[in-house]
Amino acid sequence: MSWGATPADLAERFLVIARNWMADGPAERAERARRKLMEAVRKAEPATLNQVAAAVGRGAPTISRAIDALVRAGLIERTPDPDNRRRLALRLSEAGRAELAARPRTNSALGMKFERLAHSELRAVERAIEILER
Repeated sequence: MSWGATPADLAERFLVIARNWMADGPAERAERARRKLMEAVRKAEPATLNQVAAAVGRGAPTISRAIDALVRAGLIERTPDPDNRRRLALRLSEAGRAELAARPRTNSALGMKFERLAHSELRAVERAIEILER
C-alpha cells in the first residue's frame, strides 16, 4: 500500500471496496423495492396504478401484483376513485406511513462484515466515515 495516491486513485479503490461490501442479498433488494413502491404511492396520493408503475419504471401487471401484496400486508389501502368508478385510488395506510418513516433495515451482510472487525478497526472505520460525511 503506497501513501500519496492521487484523489482519483483513492476514489477508484473506494468504489471497488464499497461495491464489494455493499453487495446485498434478496431480502435487502426486496425491501428497497418495497420502499420505492410505497414512496411512489405516497408522492402521488391518491395514486393510480399507472402513476405508480410510471414512477418506478415497471409495467402495470407487475406493479399490480406488488400492490396486492402490500394491500394484504396492510401497508397500502385501495379504494374506489370517487371521480371514476373503474379506477382505484391507492394510499398508504397508517402502518405503511410508519414503515416508510422508519429507518430502512441495515444490510445484514454488511453488519456481519463489521462484526468481524476488531474494536480498533471499527474505530478506524468510524473515523473514516466521520471524515467522509464532512
